Amino acid sequence: MTPESHSAPATPDAPAVETYLRTLISRICTGVEALGAGGDRFLRDEWEKPADSPLQGEGITCMLEDGAVFERAGVGFSAVSGAKLPTAASARRPALAGRSFRAMGVSLVIHPRNPFVPTAHANVRFFIAEKPGEPPVWWFGGGFDLTPYYGFEADCKHWHEQARAACEAFGADVYPRLKHWCDDYFCLKHRHEQRGIGGLFFDDWDHGGFDRAFAFMQSVGDHFLPAYQPIVQRRNDVAYGARERDWQLYRRSRYAEFNLVWDRGTLFGLQSGGRVESILLSMPPLAAWRYAFHPEAGSPEAALIEDYLPPRDWV
Repeated sequence: MTPESHSAPATPDAPAVETYLRTLISRICTGVEALGAGGDRFLRDEWEKPADSPLQGEGITCMLEDGAVFERAGVGFSAVSGAKLPTAASARRPALAGRSFRAMGVSLVIHPRNPFVPTAHANVRFFIAEKPGEPPVWWFGGGFDLTPYYGFEADCKHWHEQARAACEAFGADVYPRLKHWCDDYFCLKHRHEQRGIGGLFFDDWDHGGFDRAFAFMQSVGDHFLPAYQPIVQRRNDVAYGARERDWQLYRRSRYAEFNLVWDRGTLFGLQSGGRVESILLSMPPLAAWRYAFHPEAGSPEAALIEDYLPPRDWV
């Protein structure tokens, strides 16, 4: 996928982006807590980088652990700045090396307790790199993707219907492009295997100027809860046993592998001196690795690998 053009002339309104993101994290936490029927509550940890840190800024980390519905859910907001771009960013864009930067975003990962409820990930972010005497370079990024442990056609279709709805007002070609981009990105290349069933992924996005690009980022953020809530409600009461739990933990190891080996956001955060606890909130609470394991032929576990993970058109 070719990145979007970076010549958009509109002046970016960073305070407006920050206001939206702070509102979004509150809405998402409220929506996730509602799925727990009053039993799951986030702990809110507000933090600020120390004065001697190479990265300055503040954020909010909301963590829910050992809940009735969600074994672990992390939702984070951060707004940070630094004197120069870390390698994870400047390696892709060498022309930006040496610029100061500001980055802000909301990121979340939700690990459910019931293996029939999929893990969900979403983030929306804004980035601006500046240099005296030159116009700022800015872009948006983000998306959402779903990682089921057992495949259900209705869930996959609903998820991708919401992904398509997030894109509809911005052009008929946007959803197919970003769906394909998501499939390409969330791939464990060392295993030649998808992490999940995808969704949306975009980066370097300034298409149409600041106002339109910002509106698109908001649409993606606003469609996460409508995409995820009905799936949780549909699957959370399905009975499961030790077999399903073992499979869930095994598949979670793939999630951990992707985040530690391939995820650019994890690398960016660690290389820039970000807050480690917030960066790694995406990791599952428990996971298991098994040597050369293959699910039984014809089983629901094999169906996930054979029928659901290979990229396909869901809508």
